[in-house]
Amino acid sequence: MNILIIEDESFAADKLEAMLREIDPTIQVLEKLGSIKESVKWLAQHSADLIFLDIQLSDGLSFSIFEQVSVNTPVIFTTAYDQYAIKAFELNSISYLLKPIRKSDLAEALKKFNTLKSAYSIDFEEILARLQNREPEYKKRFLIQIGDKIKKVEVPDIAYFFVLEKGVYLRTFQGNTVPVEYTLDKLETVLNPELFFRINRKYLVNINAISSMLAYSRSRVKIELTPKAEDPFETIVSIDRSAEFKKWLNR
Repeated sequence: MNILIIEDESFAADKLEAMLREIDPTIQVLEKLGSIKESVKWLAQHSADLIFLDIQLSDGLSFSIFEQVSVNTPVIFTTAYDQYAIKAFELNSISYLLKPIRKSDLAEALKKFNTLKSAYSIDFEEILARLQNREPEYKKRFLIQIGDKIKKVEVPDIAYFFVLEKGVYLRTFQGNTVPVEYTLDKLETVLNPELFFRINRKYLVNINAISSMLAYSRSRVKIELTPKAEDPFETIVSIDRSAEFKKWLNR
């Protein structure tokens, strides 16, 4: 079976590929693509037996791929941040998988595909029409796995997200710090922009975590967070984001 993975988080794509090969060693992953633009270009020239499709890509909702290129391949949707379109997916797709994807769920989705693939066609116009009539929904909680333990963290309890070395972490208002399997770019797309703002390359902050602000050089703003950041000089709003930050605060 030849599979195409469309997923903008490289570690998630690699993990999915590894699980697929554990389930069925004969599976061939033809390509792993991370954007709408890449996917449209690839699908215009190639085909696969099955597509694993992340709903939210770095450059927008992945459904727009099918507005730009004709695709008849069955799709298994993957989503980490909301369920507002799941009913539409159930009508038209082989399956959907909630992240983090469990191997048992993946195996069941593949089994369903092998049983029903000849009968499935996907009506993306139907899905898009349903989406256009719905208000956007944002991620409500994170499931964090550390070793064999899984922890649930509600979004309102998160003060901010930050980059440390090569990882991304969240810090709760209670002061707990845990790693998350998202980039800040991805988090910007799945969190409510009324509540969270990306102040610079390293910090995405909850408006309720801002305890004080200070005018800084070159029209920037230095903010103090609660709980405190490890390095207070890393919580300066970057020059290119300062104007938008002030608009965000003044909504």
